Amino acid sequence: MALTPTRRPRPAAAALCAAALLAGGSGCVSGSHVAKTAPEPTVSGELQEAYERVVNDVLPSVVQITTEDGLGSGIVYDDRGHIVTNAHVVGTGRSFEVLLATRQTPVRARLVSAFEPQDLAVIELEEVPDRLRPATFGDSTKVEVGQIVLAMGNPLGLSSSVTQGIVSAVGRSVSEGEGQATLGNMVQTSASINPGNSGGALVNLSGQVIGIPTLAAKDPGLGGGQAPGIGFAIPASTVTFLADQMIEHGRVVDSGRAALGVTVRTVLGDGFEPAGAAIVEVAEDGPAADAGLRAGDIIDKLGSKPVTDVVSLSEELAGKRPGQRVRVGYTRNGSHRTARVKLGEA
Repeated sequence: MALTPTRRPRPAAAALCAAALLAGGSGCVSGSHVAKTAPEPTVSGELQEAYERVVNDVLPSVVQITTEDGLGSGIVYDDRGHIVTNAHVVGTGRSFEVLLATRQTPVRARLVSAFEPQDLAVIELEEVPDRLRPATFGDSTKVEVGQIVLAMGNPLGLSSSVTQGIVSAVGRSVSEGEGQATLGNMVQTSASINPGNSGGALVNLSGQVIGIPTLAAKDPGLGGGQAPGIGFAIPASTVTFLADQMIEHGRVVDSGRAALGVTVRTVLGDGFEPAGAAIVEVAEDGPAADAGLRAGDIIDKLGSKPVTDVVSLSEELAGKRPGQRVRVGYTRNGSHRTARVKLGEA
C-alpha cells in the first residue's frame, strides 16, 4: 500500500489530479496552544450538538493556502499571523495567498521555514487582521483509538469542508515514498482526507487540534486510487514542538528524529526481491561508525523488525528517538552479525 500527500492542484489544471498522499517524533506542547481540558460528550444524543459546536469553534482557524502549484490548507497558530501547514503544500514557494474564514479576499503570506523531513512548514501573514482566531492544540499523547474526530480543510477546493471519523490507530510510521519523507508516530484516522485537506486540522470533540492531516493511503488494487478511510495526521505534539522552533529560530534546531548516520540503498536477493539496505556511506564519528558498521554492510534488521529496503529502514527509525540504543542486524561478506547502536539525531 502506497501513500501520497494531499495538496490539490490549481483548478486551472486540465484535470483534478491526486496530489502526493499525506503522513513524526514527539515533543512538548507549549504556550497558549495547550488546551484547557474540556470533557468530550459521552451520550449519543449530544453528538450532533457537539459536532456543531466544534465546527463553529474551530473552522474559523482553518485557512486555504494558494501556491503557484495548487491549493492546500493551514491552521492559524497564533495571534501574530503564523500559519502551520505541510511542507509539501508550500513546496518550493516563498510567498502565498491565504484565504481566512473571516475575509472575502486573500491575504499575502511569506514562508518562515519548511522542514521537509517531518513535512511541516510555517508561513506568516504579511497583514495580520483584527479578527484572527488561533486554534487550540491538544495533547496528542492522550489520543485514543476509537475516539471520534473531525477533519477540517479545503478538499478539492471546497473551502471549509468537514468530514467525520474515528482514530483508527496511533504510533504509525509511514513513508511518502522512497526518497521522500518518512514520518513517525502518526495518527491514523477513518475521517476522509482528500486532495486539498493537507495542512488542515484533525480535531477532537473538545475542539482541540490533535493533528494535521497529511497522508492518505493509495491502493494499487484500485488502479492507484485513494484507499477510502485510511488517512494519517502528524500529531499535535510534533507540530507544536517543531513550529515553535521555526518561529523562534527560523529553522528547526532539534528535530527529535533518530538516525544511524549512514547513506543506504536497497539491495535485491537471488529472486530479485528486496533483501536489505546496503550501506553506501558511513558518517565519520556517527552512530553506525562508532558501532563498527561500514560501507558494504547490508542491514536486514533493526531491533526485532526485519529491514527489506530503504523505506522499511526509514519507517523503523521514524519510530525511535535520538539516544535510544537498538540492535542492528547486518551481513558482511556473507556472515551475519549484530551491533548495538546508540542512535543519533537526523
